[in-house]
Amino acid sequence: MKVSVASNQIADVFAVLKPDLGVQPVKVTPSLYQDLDRNFCGFHQHVLISMHEFASDWSTWERHPAGDEVVMLLSGKGALVLRTDGGDATLELAEPGAYVVVPRGIWHTARVSEPTRMLFITPGENTENSEEPQGGV
Repeated sequence: MKVSVASNQIADVFAVLKPDLGVQPVKVTPSLYQDLDRNFCGFHQHVLISMHEFASDWSTWERHPAGDEVVMLLSGKGALVLRTDGGDATLELAEPGAYVVVPRGIWHTARVSEPTRMLFITPGENTENSEEPQGGV
């Protein structure tokens, strides 16, 4: 068996965890998310491992109906806000390595108190975005 070994920088090359648990590196490009849908069957049963940097609060909310998302703080300080049927819950991320599990189908956004880097493990199939969602699930 031929083995290919490579080292990548998560800011430049994300990783797609495929249904067979193989990993496919994908270069970060302006069309990344459209390419993921096209190249990975609408992202059905795939998981994206990515890193993003934020200097300000997210302008939108998102939710992932295909599964739970893990969001881990790498640097900076911020919080995830989860919209539940009981109201918004704010979960602080103040130390590198702190993480939140965002349950499947829960609307969430981020608030940033200083420049922040976060690692995301996202079941991206049918991800939704909204400026102001209603309800928790």
